[in-house]
Amino acid sequence: MESVSVHAVVEGVEPRAVFDQVVEFERYPDLVETVKSVEVVRTDPVRPTSSWEVFFRNGILRWDEVDVLDREALTVVFEQTEGDFDVFRGSWRIGPADAGTDVVFDADFDFGVPSLASIIDPVAVRVLTETIVTTMRGLFGDRTEVVEVGSSLGATR
Repeated sequence: MESVSVHAVVEGVEPRAVFDQVVEFERYPDLVETVKSVEVVRTDPVRPTSSWEVFFRNGILRWDEVDVLDREALTVVFEQTEGDFDVFRGSWRIGPADAGTDVVFDADFDFGVPSLASIIDPVAVRVLTETIVTTMRGLFGDRTEVVEVGSSLGATR
């Protein structure tokens, strides 16, 4: 199992406004080239489901996930229900910071193919990390300061 973590501060934007933009998953394809499509079904305002297609290597990763939105705690917890991963789950946590709002994205994933893990996992970590950083910058522009990026493969600042 691999993990990815991205911590950013969005300056001058209130936490609730950050949360409201983060949960607009349908916008992500307009913000990030690697996200091909996102379709959200909001029949339940607290537990929407979403279908994702993301460009990966020479193909497309596809998965469906359930997203649990907690507007009071300003968190989103997601977990794949079907798709190309064996396991894909994580969260967005949003809260106040001195200069604005902390945004923390964490995810764990496993493709379930141990023999290819040393080849695929580093690429997946890079793509996921770059996608999240680009998404944050797309949502909040130059108000976004990436504080820390880490993975189970190693952390950087």
